[in-house]
Amino acid sequence: MREDLRGGGDAARRLMRGGTLRESVDVTAPGAWLDLDAGTRCWIGRDELPTLGEVEGRRIWRGIIPRRGELTEAGLALALCHHDGRVREAALRPAMAYADLLPLVVVRAADWAAPVRECARALLAEALDMGTAVALAPVILLVGRRDRGAFAAEMLTDVLRRAPSDRLTPLFTAHDRAVRRLAYRLAIEERLLSPVELARAAARDGDAVVQSLCADAAWTTAVPEASYDDVLEPLLAARNPRARSAGVTALRRAGRPERAVEFLGDRSALVRACARYVLRRHGNDPAPLHRAWCTATDDPALRPGHVIGLAECGERTDAELLWPLLSHPAPGVRARAVAALRLLDVSDVRRLRPLLDDPAPGVVRETTASLLPSAERLPEEWLTERLGTERSRHTRVAAFRLLDARGGIVRLRAAVALLDDPDGRLRTWAGQSVQGWHPSADVRLGDTEVGELLDRGRHLFSDYVLRNRKREAGLGG
Repeated sequence: MREDLRGGGDAARRLMRGGTLRESVDVTAPGAWLDLDAGTRCWIGRDELPTLGEVEGRRIWRGIIPRRGELTEAGLALALCHHDGRVREAALRPAMAYADLLPLVVVRAADWAAPVRECARALLAEALDMGTAVALAPVILLVGRRDRGAFAAEMLTDVLRRAPSDRLTPLFTAHDRAVRRLAYRLAIEERLLSPVELARAAARDGDAVVQSLCADAAWTTAVPEASYDDVLEPLLAARNPRARSAGVTALRRAGRPERAVEFLGDRSALVRACARYVLRRHGNDPAPLHRAWCTATDDPALRPGHVIGLAECGERTDAELLWPLLSHPAPGVRARAVAALRLLDVSDVRRLRPLLDDPAPGVVRETTASLLPSAERLPEEWLTERLGTERSRHTRVAAFRLLDARGGIVRLRAAVALLDDPDGRLRTWAGQSVQGWHPSADVRLGDTEVGELLDRGRHLFSDYVLRNRKREAGLGG
């Protein structure tokens, strides 16, 4: 059972024990209402929930509402999540008196029971003004992903579309990204934001969809020449690559391809690709620029993006320019040089092997990725030495990855050697490797060393599995 539903059941129990709605439910979290709705039915027995009855001609919920008592907010919350549709429907109108219960009315607007659904929709249509629309937007959009949930989402869109531009402003910085996406879509459709404001939004927002929406709209609506700089600069200076790539691509339309050169060394592959596109569309080949940068190994202007960019637009023969960069003083350049060689499908185990002892974790990670296809060509003893605790962690991880990739008894030896390692993550990884080990074709049947190694990892297996694993290795269990 999902943990969020269990949390919804716990919230329902707190309500039944007299807790207030705000004490029992995180009213600021849209998902908490769905959890309460589903969790109430999953984790509360039918005999525990209030039941529908009739006293003196009016409906009540036995166990929650006394004979002549007032309808409580907590009782209505439980009734709105009840398994009986009649209870849910009867709770809707009284619930409208409590602003905190409106999210559950939104949930009921997508109810599977038609009478409940229609009643909730009618009440929601009466209550949904600009103020409630802003407050309920996260829940409405979350429920809108469900079957029958589109009604409330469409109603929300209609209300927001008619709202003054200043009322949408709080939604541009809403925590919920679905709300921000809707707000910016409406602002773009209604032309409520200038190209400069859209460009700044694309550069500022952390959501990829908002970045793309605003960046595309900013450039589409920009006025030639006068607004180009105002729109381009926020995009080109953005931290997120989607906005930067949109700005770089826009350099072509702006007739300023020369500025694309400075983005050939960008940290993002997407931005580098856009820069190459702009240059090529203006008849300039970026490859010679990359070769010049990689040749001047002592040039402080050399960036890691220049190095990997050579592999992205160069040829295999360019590998000769990359080998000297393996000893470059900048760790980023060394790491990108290894990655570039791999991208060009050029590998030399002898020349790459020393980089497993590099002090920079990024260099070792790239080197490991390049050596994994040739792991069997690395000496087992040499790699095993690098499992020692005196080595840096990234070197130990690389050595184990390469030993593990070799399979057979080499993999089993390395994994068993780390079963008591002080590094918890390495120890767990080693245990999983031992548990998943099976003898490969190169393992000699009946090898007593295999039996000894499996016995050292006995605590990882049941007796039955251990016997079967030994039989596979020809040890007779």
